[in-house]
Amino acid sequence: MKKLVGFITASLPQNNFTVDLALSLKESGVDILELGIPFSDPVADGPVIEKASLMALQNGFRLNDLFEITSKIAPNMDTFWMGYMNSFFSYGVEDFLKKGLEYGIKGSIIPDLPFEESIKYNDIFGSYNQSIVSFVAPTDSKERIEKLVQNSREFIYLVAYAGITGSGQSEDLSKIIYNIKEYTNTPIYTGFGVDETTAKDKVKGVDGVIVGSAFVKYLIDDSLSNNEKMSKITSIAREIKNKINE
Repeated sequence: MKKLVGFITASLPQNNFTVDLALSLKESGVDILELGIPFSDPVADGPVIEKASLMALQNGFRLNDLFEITSKIAPNMDTFWMGYMNSFFSYGVEDFLKKGLEYGIKGSIIPDLPFEESIKYNDIFGSYNQSIVSFVAPTDSKERIEKLVQNSREFIYLVAYAGITGSGQSEDLSKIIYNIKEYTNTPIYTGFGVDETTAKDKVKGVDGVIVGSAFVKYLIDDSLSNNEKMSKITSIAREIKNKINE
């Protein structure tokens, strides 16, 4: 069965809501959760997730909120932190990883950590039973793909196009998928621009899809009540899970 990875921004609008939403998403077909760490300059994210980060920060988000939320979610579903390296540096990389080990985090997705830099962190992440998720993009050569996936463990994040999250572009990924599979059996999940209209196409040839902006756009919609946000997001999750497994 194809996997559904769901991204939500931590602590938006409140910590308890994030926990309830995550567990409801699990019941709605989400297999893996990406818990977004709010950051003031999320360079890989489009306007939807960027706005969500800023709203959470304006609401007073602190890293202790992330840890509180994680402690209630990670024991119940596979959870990854999605954030920028500044958050890890500011708290202390090893202290961050200790928290991850305590709560059972599977690993982290760090868009602004270049592959060449990530190599020196692989051992310390591994010592705390966590991994750094590898990104592969359509612009990567076959030679570079071999390097990018050599240490991949949990899954490979296949970027569906060169750009930012949520912009809905598309590219033919068949060649790059073939090249990845030459070098690894690690599951491949396609992200960027995945929603209920594109998921069936983007799951072709891979093991699952990553959905972010299609969920988060409802988190930032102040015209909706929390119950309405929950209902809309979980409904889309069910729809996407069904479509990728038709």
